[in-house]
Formats: sequence, C-alpha cells, structure tokens
Amino acid sequence: MSAQSTTPAGVRSFDGVAVGDALPPLTVHVDRARLVQYAGASLDRNRIHWDERFAKEVGLPDVIAHGMFTMGSAVTIVTDWVGDAGRVVEYGVRFTRPVVVPYEEGADIEVSGVVKAVDPDTRRVTVELTATAGGEKVLGRAQAVAVLA
Repeated sequence: MSAQSTTPAGVRSFDGVAVGDALPPLTVHVDRARLVQYAGASLDRNRIHWDERFAKEVGLPDVIAHGMFTMGSAVTIVTDWVGDAGRVVEYGVRFTRPVVVPYEEGADIEVSGVVKAVDPDTRRVTVELTATAGGEKVLGRAQAVAVLA
C-alpha cells in the first residue's frame, strides 16, 4: 500500500515536502463590512475598527483591522496548504504595523509562506510567513508548525 493511499483525503502528505518549498500566495481583501462582521463575532467592538472619525482622533491614519483578524487571515495560507486546520499545532506572530482599511477601497493583506524546517521523525513542518499590506510588513516572526500526514 502506498503512502498516498493511507493519507486522509485532502491532507498534504509529508512525503515530497522540502525546506525551501513555497506555499501558493494568498490575498485577503478587507473592507469595513468585514471588520464590522469580525467585531461582532469576536466581541472586539473597539471603535478604531469601524469609526473613521474616532480612529483619527486617537492618532491613527484611518480605521484599522483587528490584529487577531490579520493574524487569523495570514495562517489561512498554511491551513489551505495542509488541507486540515487541525493539523496546525503551533502558530505565533509579532504585530509590527496595523492594517489600515480606507472606506472606499479597503485593503489587501498579501501573504506568502516558505517551508523553513521539516522533521521526518514527527512529520512536522515549520512554515515562515510574510504578511504585508500597502507594501508594509504587518506581521513579524510569523511562523506556523503543522503535522502532515
């Protein structure tokens, strides 16, 4: 029986994954409606995420996306690549800059990922993520570890 036939459907197999492999890039579009939806789901209704006037009064350039929204959006590149979100066993980032979300055009979070380490004993892969918005890096030290089939 081949390793592929024992792999759960849709889950990436450890075989063939190597350090340096690039994950398919991901673009997440953010607009004000999405921020309001996220605020309701997360219960983080801070006005800096939906009220432009208030955001500017407190010194921000405009409304900003929730940090946890940005973090969650970025890891999607890994969960899509792995094929099962439950296989991501570690994930951490450092917030470096907010994602500014102008009313008219919104913002795009551009995410890329590269396999930085593979462990054949545990079948774990470490993926380093890069997330930018408006040409600026918005997450630092972004790294996810997943267990592959």
